Amino acid sequence: MVLRRRALLLVVLVMTAIPLVLAGCTGNPLRRAERPAPPPPKLAITPASDSRDLPTSVEIGTAVTDGKVTEVVVTDAGGTRVDGAMRADGTSWMPSRALANKQTYTARVTAKNDAGKAITQETTFSTMDKPAKRTVTNLNLQSDQTYGVAMPITVSFDSDIPKDARAGIQRRLLVTTDPPQPGAWSWDENGRQVSYRAPDFWRPGTTIGVRAALDGVPMGEGSFGDTDRAGTAKIGNRVFLEIDNATKQMSVFKDDVLVKKIPVSLGKSSTPTSSGKMVIMEKHESTVFDTTGSPDPYVVTVFNAQRLTWGGEFIHAAPWSVGAQGERNVSHGCTNVSDENSEWLMETTRIGDLVTIRGTEVTLDQGNGWTAWNVSWDEFTKGSALPVPADIKPAPPAPPAGPASGGPPAADKPAAPSPSGAGR
Repeated sequence: MVLRRRALLLVVLVMTAIPLVLAGCTGNPLRRAERPAPPPPKLAITPASDSRDLPTSVEIGTAVTDGKVTEVVVTDAGGTRVDGAMRADGTSWMPSRALANKQTYTARVTAKNDAGKAITQETTFSTMDKPAKRTVTNLNLQSDQTYGVAMPITVSFDSDIPKDARAGIQRRLLVTTDPPQPGAWSWDENGRQVSYRAPDFWRPGTTIGVRAALDGVPMGEGSFGDTDRAGTAKIGNRVFLEIDNATKQMSVFKDDVLVKKIPVSLGKSSTPTSSGKMVIMEKHESTVFDTTGSPDPYVVTVFNAQRLTWGGEFIHAAPWSVGAQGERNVSHGCTNVSDENSEWLMETTRIGDLVTIRGTEVTLDQGNGWTAWNVSWDEFTKGSALPVPADIKPAPPAPPAGPASGGPPAADKPAAPSPSGAGR
C-alpha cells in the first residue's frame, strides 16, 4: 500500500514538473541575429539646379536607390504649387499642363526607405521664352464618342518629325484602357503620323483615355508642340466590312455574324481600288468630290459617304452605277453601293470599323488613312521609337468563322501603293 502511494506521488511530481521544463525553454530564448539597418536612400534629380531656357514640357527626373519617391512639390516664383503626378514607372514627375514660358520654378523631392529614413533634394530652374516655331498637332479620338473595335489612336503633325525627336514625343503620349489592353505606338516613315493600337481589336465596351501632352515638347529643327490634347471615348460592338473584288460583294458582319451581303462596284482598271485593311475615318451625309486639275476632272455631290483613305477612297451611294454593282467595276477608286444600301450602312457602321478589301490591282499604301491594322503586330511595333514589352503580343488565332468569304478578320493577319484621288 505504501509502495502504491509512493508511485502515485512520483507520477504527480513528474507531471507537475513538465510544464516547468517547457516554460523554462520559452523563458530563455536564444539570442536572435540582429538585422542590419537598411541603408539610407540615395536620390538624384533633374534638371540640375540653375538650369536655364528649358522647354515648358520639362519633367522632374527622379533616380532613387534603396527607397522610393514619396513627395514631389513644384512651385513657381510666387510660391504657387504646380499640379502634376509621378509617371507609373517612377522615372519622373510630370506636370498636369505645360509650365509657363520665361518663369522660374523650384522642385523639392523627398524619398524614403522602408525604415522611414528620408532624404530631400531641391533644384531651381527656369523655362525658355516663347518659341518662334510651333508644330500643329491633331488627335483623332474625341471625347463622348463611340468608335468601332478597330479604332486606332492617331496623332498627326503638320510637318515631318525627325527620327531623333520621336522618342521624346512618344513618351508624352499617354493611353489608358478599361479593361486594360496594353498596346504600342508606331510612326509612319515620314513622321507625319503616329498610331496606337493593341495587338488585337478592342473589346466592346472598352473605355479609352488619351492625353497627348505635347505643349512645349521639342519636335526637332527648333520647333515645339502647340498644345495638349485629350479625349475619352467608348468602343462599341464588333462590325466588320469585307469586300471581295472577285465576287463584287460586300459582306457585313455584326458581332461575328454575317448580317447582309451588298453588291458593289469598285475602281475600274485605270483608277483601281486599294486592297488592304483600312478603317472608316469619316462619315458624311453628303460631300463634294472635286478633282479639278486632274487628268479626269469632275465635280459631283455624293451622299452617305464614308472615308477610307486620305487619297479619296470612300464607300458611298452611287445610283448611276447600280446596274454595274455586283457585276463590274466602273468607279474612280471608291466602293459604289445603291442608295438603299448606303443608308443602311450609315446606320450600321461607326468611325473605327474595319473595312477589308481583297483582290484588286493595287495594295494600300501604309499611311494612306488609318492603316495600323494593315500590317502584322511584329511589323507594326518596328515603327515604335521606344522599346515595346515582349509580353504584349496577339492572342492565339481563333478557328475561322463565317462563310467562304473568310468571316470576320483576324487582327494580326494582313490582307493581300494606291494612287487614287477623290473617288466616284
